[in-house]
Amino acid sequence: MRSPLVKPKWRPPLYLIVYAVLLTVMTLPVLTVIWFRAVRAASGAMAPAEIATLAVVLVLTLVVAYVLTRTLTVPINALIARTEEIARGGRAAIRPLDNYGTREVATLSQSFLDLAGKLVDHSDHVRSFAAHVSHELKSPLTSIKGAAELLRDDDDDNPMSQTQRNHFLANIIADTDRLDTLLSRLRDLAKAELPSEPGLTNIEDIVAQLARNFRQLAVIDDGSTKSAIALPSEVAGIIFANLAENASQNGATILGIKSAPDERKLTIEIRDNGSGIAEGNRERIFEPFFSTRREEGGTGMGLGIVRAMLASHGGSIELLESGDDGTTFQIILPHVS
Repeated sequence: MRSPLVKPKWRPPLYLIVYAVLLTVMTLPVLTVIWFRAVRAASGAMAPAEIATLAVVLVLTLVVAYVLTRTLTVPINALIARTEEIARGGRAAIRPLDNYGTREVATLSQSFLDLAGKLVDHSDHVRSFAAHVSHELKSPLTSIKGAAELLRDDDDDNPMSQTQRNHFLANIIADTDRLDTLLSRLRDLAKAELPSEPGLTNIEDIVAQLARNFRQLAVIDDGSTKSAIALPSEVAGIIFANLAENASQNGATILGIKSAPDERKLTIEIRDNGSGIAEGNRERIFEPFFSTRREEGGTGMGLGIVRAMLASHGGSIELLESGDDGTTFQIILPHVS
C-alpha cells in the first residue's frame, strides 16, 4: 500500500515560530515604555539606561530563542534524518541519537526506535516465512509433478505394473494431503496475525470439544474448568486443538488441563503423557516449520500458530518441563474481569 502523503502547503518552521513568539513577548515592555513616555507631560528623549535595558532585553530574547531552537529543532531534524536512514539501511540504522534536547523528544525517539525495530523484525519474519513456505510447497509439488509425468509416460511399449501405478497414485494423494494440511495451517496463522474481536470461552467447553475431536486422547479435567478465558471460541479451539494434536503425535494417551486464576492473570497448564521433547529440540519447538515428524506429514507450524494467536490476545506460552513421562506447557492470559 502506498504511504499517505501530507497535504503540501506552506507551514512555518519551528524556529520561526519560536523567534516570532519571543520577539512578540519582548515588544510588550517596549511598547509599555513608549506609551508611558508619550503620555508624560514633559516628554523628552529616552534615557540611556532605558535604551540599554531594551537592548539587553532584545539580546536575551534572541539568546533564549536560539537555545530553544537548538533544543527542539536539532533533535527533531536528527530524528527525521534517522527515519530516512532506516528506510534505506534497515536494521543497521536503528541506533540512538547523539542529542535529544528534552525529555519529550527523548521519549518520542525511543518510541520511534521501538516501532522501527518491530517493523524491521516483522519484515525479516515475513521474508523468512516466505522462504520457508516456498520450500514447503515446492517439495510436494515437485513430487506430484514427477509422479504425474511417470503416469503420463506409461504406454503399451513399456507398461507400468498396477503396483507401480498404485504406488505413484498413493504418493500423489499423500502429497496433496500434505499441501491441504499446510494450507490449513497457513489459514490459522493468518487468523493469528489479524486482529479479532474480543471474546470469552469457558474451559469446560474446550475440554468437551477436545474430547469429541480427539477420541484417542483421554482429556482430563484437573479442576477450575469453570474459569473463563479471554479468547474467542474459534481462537481457543485452534490453540487447544494444536496442543492436543501435538500431544497425540508424540504418543500421548492422556491430556490434562488445569487452570489457576488470580487477580491479574489466568494460568493454564496442559500436560500429556507422551514421549516428551528431546533436550536438543526444546529451544526450537516454537520456530516456524521446525518439525521432527516431517516424513509423517508434520508441518512444524502448530506451536508457532499457538504462540502467535496467544500473543495477539495478550497471552504467552512456554514449555515448563518435558521428559519420558510427558510434557507440560503453561499458558498465561490476562485476567477476565
